[in-house]
Amino acid sequence: MNNRDVIREIEALKQQMSELQQLVYQLLLDRKPENRPVRQAQNDVSGSDEPFKERSSVFYAGTVFSQGQGIRLEPQERQMADLLGIQTEKAAKIITALGHKQRLDILKTVLAAPLTGSELVERLRMGTTGQLYHHLKALLGADLLEQEPGGRYTVPKHRQLPLLLLLAAAGDMLDTGSYMDMAEARQHASLYFGTTGNFDAHHLLWAVMENVILEHSAGYAGEIGIFLHEHGSVTVADDGRGIPVEALPHSNTPEAQSVLTDIQRLNNGAQLLVPGAEKGISIAVVNALSEALTLEIRRDGRIHRQEYRRGIPQTGMQIIGTTRETGTSVTFTPDRELFHEALDFNRIKKYTASITTAYPQLIVTLSGSNFHITS
Repeated sequence: MNNRDVIREIEALKQQMSELQQLVYQLLLDRKPENRPVRQAQNDVSGSDEPFKERSSVFYAGTVFSQGQGIRLEPQERQMADLLGIQTEKAAKIITALGHKQRLDILKTVLAAPLTGSELVERLRMGTTGQLYHHLKALLGADLLEQEPGGRYTVPKHRQLPLLLLLAAAGDMLDTGSYMDMAEARQHASLYFGTTGNFDAHHLLWAVMENVILEHSAGYAGEIGIFLHEHGSVTVADDGRGIPVEALPHSNTPEAQSVLTDIQRLNNGAQLLVPGAEKGISIAVVNALSEALTLEIRRDGRIHRQEYRRGIPQTGMQIIGTTRETGTSVTFTPDRELFHEALDFNRIKKYTASITTAYPQLIVTLSGSNFHITS
């Protein structure tokens, strides 16, 4: 008979891990005896925050196994004042060099394994060696690359971990790229409407409905519910599969959030092309051009919800309940800075009639505070 007390053993293990964490933390502090503990600084609620600013710093360290050997970066500290006082001109040059797509591709590729110039051309599909060597020359001159005796290129050992730390930081801010695209969509809304002013908010509604029609055509959604709210917003609900909420590979971003924020995404559902426009309106464009948008997904027995404002998530993907249903509901308010006319019931009624004619198996319900129409 096994008399082990598993719960007690787990608690003892947790205590040991906590003690080990404290020992490591104290070891870092001992390396810099002049530093006060971060926990103490965080709990310092004295009248002035100047002493806290003076103590602010960033600690970092790491290890990596690369090219057959382990590399360890000793724990280091950078004072906040030093970071904010860095020479912006030189820092901008570094960020610009690393921000060049092909140069960053080269660095990422040789970080994985040293390669010759011809191997890089083939791996990165650059087409010509001249294009490659232009970038290699710049990276060699910046001490971000070195060439081994056999002709293979690699990242110098002392640059590998700092470069990986930069990639880690960039990974934490990848979503800002999507938000910049959404800001540009707002600034250049005419590209989606074929006009320089008087944008038609109904096209946002048609674009959302196009996604439901796409789901219906795939054999899933059988109903669309449209509800006009008094304050100018509209809800479009369907009984389809529901947009997936699982995180994308190598990311913490739910797929549904990517669909709602990544304008450049190729498989971003249906797109409505307005006559005369240069670009199609996807659900991400609808999000960008809305004052507020609420996404609600019924999938896998749960109800998920996320709030947006002008395309920027205001909450994470929250679980707010359970359900036996599936589907997606999108409630959005066209941005009044861009759309000066409210949604018109008669236009929507006429449009839904054309939808039911084209898709007789699709049930469309149009509702509001004082009316209800099913076709």
